[in-house]
Parts: sequence; C-alpha cells; structure tokens
Amino acid sequence: METVLVQINNNNAYRFLKGLEDLHLIKVLKKSIQSGQKLSEKYAGKLPSDIANELQNYVTQSRNEWNKRSI
Repeated sequence: METVLVQINNNNAYRFLKGLEDLHLIKVLKKSIQSGQKLSEKYAGKLPSDIANELQNYVTQSRNEWNKRSI
C-alpha cells in the first residue's frame, strides 16, 4: 500500500474519491491543517534592524510606485 497526498479542487472530485472508497479501492484520510507558529513569531529578530528598515522602505516605495502607475 502507498499513501499519497491529494489536493481536492472541487466537490465532484471529492465525491469521486468517496465513491472509490465505497468500492473499497481507496481509503480517504482526513488531514487537518494545523495552525502552527505565526511566521512573524518564527522569524522575529532574524534580520538586523538596519536591513529590516531598508527592506521595509523598499517595499513601501514599490507599493507607492505600483499605486501611481497609469494603465
């Protein structure tokens, strides 16, 4: 037996898998997504403050340029 991870994109696919399970061809296992540590907590203090400030300024400038663009 082999276990694979499948992403269900619509209800029809899920019903199809449940049908295969009813025929005892597969077993559908539920995998709950665990909410782990927030990324802000995980990476807090990882960048030196001067680099973090420089990055934040760059992001702010990029967003401003994006918002000012004319299409």
